[in-house]
Amino acid sequence: MSGVGNFRPKRGIIADFNLDPTKGSETGKIRPCIIVSNDIYNQKLSVIQVVPITQWSEKKARIITNVLLNPTKENGLGKKSIADCLQTCPIDYPKRYISQRGQLNEQLLLKIDEALKIIFVLE
Repeated sequence: MSGVGNFRPKRGIIADFNLDPTKGSETGKIRPCIIVSNDIYNQKLSVIQVVPITQWSEKKARIITNVLLNPTKENGLGKKSIADCLQTCPIDYPKRYISQRGQLNEQLLLKIDEALKIIFVLE
């Protein structure tokens, strides 16, 4: 397990976090997540908000609040995936951080924002 070292959370970064332990249907294990909290909080607090990334499936792709992520050199993903915005969760990143993968592009970050607006009834 990597230490936090020089890692500084920023909105849009994709990093691996250990989401265990979990309860019930929560997303768990070590997995890539997108940091979605704003950078003012990310710089001041150890608790950040993340959206877990899960394996792509046709069923998951049909859910309006899931965002398709294709692997790119920029994002560091190795396979077609889904950002599961319904599973957004707060984490204490110094305790759960494993390693950084990459960065989400602005267009996909806007799609994540739209999904979060639906989930949290923000518009």
